Amino acid sequence: MPRIFQSTAFLLMSSTAALAQKPIYDIILRNGMVIDGTGSKPFAADIGIRNGYVTRVGDMKSATAPVDLDVAGLIVAPGFINLHSHATPAAAGTAANMLTQGVTTEIVNADGAGNLDITKALNDFGSQGLAVNLGAYVGFNSTWTSVMGRTDRRPSSGDLQMMRDLLTSGLKQGAWGVSAGLDYKPGYFARTEEVIAVVKAAAPWRTNFPNHDRLTPESKYSSLAGHAETMEIGEKAGIMPVITHMKVQGYEQGSAAKAVAAMQASGAVADLYPYLAGQTGLGSLFVPAWAVEGTREDMLRRFADPALRPRIIHDIEDAIKARVLTPDNIDIPSKGRKFTDYMKEMNAGAGETMLRILEKEQPSAIITFGKEEDLIELMRYPGSAISCDCGASEVYPGMHPRYFGTFPRVLGHYVRETNSLTLEDAVRKMTGLPASIAGMIDRGFLAVGMPADITVFDAAKIIDHATYAQPTAVSGGVRHVLVNGQFALLDGAVTGAKNGRKLVRTANMPSRRMSPAQTRSISARGKTYQLNLTQNAGDRRAQGTFRFLDPRSGLETVAQEAGQLQVAGNWATFTARSGDQALQVIVDASNPMNPEPTMRIDFNGEFRLAIKPEQLSIRIK
Repeated sequence: MPRIFQSTAFLLMSSTAALAQKPIYDIILRNGMVIDGTGSKPFAADIGIRNGYVTRVGDMKSATAPVDLDVAGLIVAPGFINLHSHATPAAAGTAANMLTQGVTTEIVNADGAGNLDITKALNDFGSQGLAVNLGAYVGFNSTWTSVMGRTDRRPSSGDLQMMRDLLTSGLKQGAWGVSAGLDYKPGYFARTEEVIAVVKAAAPWRTNFPNHDRLTPESKYSSLAGHAETMEIGEKAGIMPVITHMKVQGYEQGSAAKAVAAMQASGAVADLYPYLAGQTGLGSLFVPAWAVEGTREDMLRRFADPALRPRIIHDIEDAIKARVLTPDNIDIPSKGRKFTDYMKEMNAGAGETMLRILEKEQPSAIITFGKEEDLIELMRYPGSAISCDCGASEVYPGMHPRYFGTFPRVLGHYVRETNSLTLEDAVRKMTGLPASIAGMIDRGFLAVGMPADITVFDAAKIIDHATYAQPTAVSGGVRHVLVNGQFALLDGAVTGAKNGRKLVRTANMPSRRMSPAQTRSISARGKTYQLNLTQNAGDRRAQGTFRFLDPRSGLETVAQEAGQLQVAGNWATFTARSGDQALQVIVDASNPMNPEPTMRIDFNGEFRLAIKPEQLSIRIK
């Protein structure tokens, strides 16, 4: 007879015997209003946390815990996920500017940049401990540069294979997708078909391709053409296209409806930030690609060439007009000056002024590009996630206010003040949606069995205070933040806890579109297990049965309460609780790298066993 790990009764949430042994909690968040990350309406519930995991969502009047916190009148949500992070290793151990926004997870190496050795990159970030969870993309631009250098030349078949191997190595090390910044040189030199040939190596990983879209003189710097290229690359390479920090800019202002229609037609997704100005190097988006090819010395020689300088000036001024309409929309915040101040001082036009500045230094610029109506329409698109194009960072002169204000600005200004989004949809865009895009299975939702990454905020008070004049002003309204079950922010103050984890992706974590509004089910049966779960549209959690016998230990495990059931094609995952242990189960019958269906079972984040499911059925209605 096997030893029983927990009750042999296995009806989820319906067996008195299964609940006879009271769970023990480390923390209880009591009397909050829960928004769970699915987009569903808020509901009143207490949250019980044990060993860093959510082990109860519901009425916990009779339960006790060493830390019992009344959060009446506050929203309790999953921790926010920043898909587009420029965090620095020096700040990752504190992450104060992110925690005060409610962020608990960041994905670095955005825009195609970063170390191609993903293991080393994560170790470098975590060398002094992590205040938030951290994962990484593998960067196309870094891959291209490592093989092709900074010159505009065509890759050989050997070059292409070398780049494919580099991307595959990054994915094997746990990268969360292949990021690109095709608007930035020298990645800009890669032709569309060459990008496809390289990133197609990621197709078996069922991952995603976030790209800073490329605006070219040939397209008259069209944002819509840049979006179309990103979607074409993703579709032809067989990975999910993500239009990153999406915008329609310059002369195309007012065309957000066209951009949304194109995304709807292709099924593409996006991330964006709630500002009408971005930040990058002064010359990065204006100086023509042919002028910056090679080294800085090569660039300066072209600037000084009397035959080339007028052409460069002409191209810069065309780019300014197309991208931002006027030089008045360019600021150099590290100097506390507008670009037009330099034009007046130098008594020169925009192109000549930019060359003179870049000949001496390469400052950062804040560039106003868009209009409010477009931003709201793009933000409302169901597939648009909120990301800040920022990250855990030390304070530096001239930084963008998005480093301190992005997430509270959406919840305060665009939800409460303008009613542009509902509160539950805004939270979904910060939690469940980015988790699904990246392929995360245990973040993004507030549900039993999930790690306790939780953000508690006051919906009536949350707001950004950072401005372009005072970019480091701390946002208000985020009260508490837990990272893996420890308070990283308590009563609005950073605690110094370093409970973040290095997050890595495996081949059975596909990028996917959300399906919370649909009924989904999974069933499988074998000699050592029984699985039969259904989550109806609008339900807060899955209902049914899950039990299995570990043949190595002879222990039988029975789930007593399930969390979210996520389904995509012939793939599904769910979390659950057995006693005070958290379960994560992945059933994968569509992995291109493993044709045999598998069922993986983890306990408290640690792999327990994998088995082959029999009589498997996964459905979405």
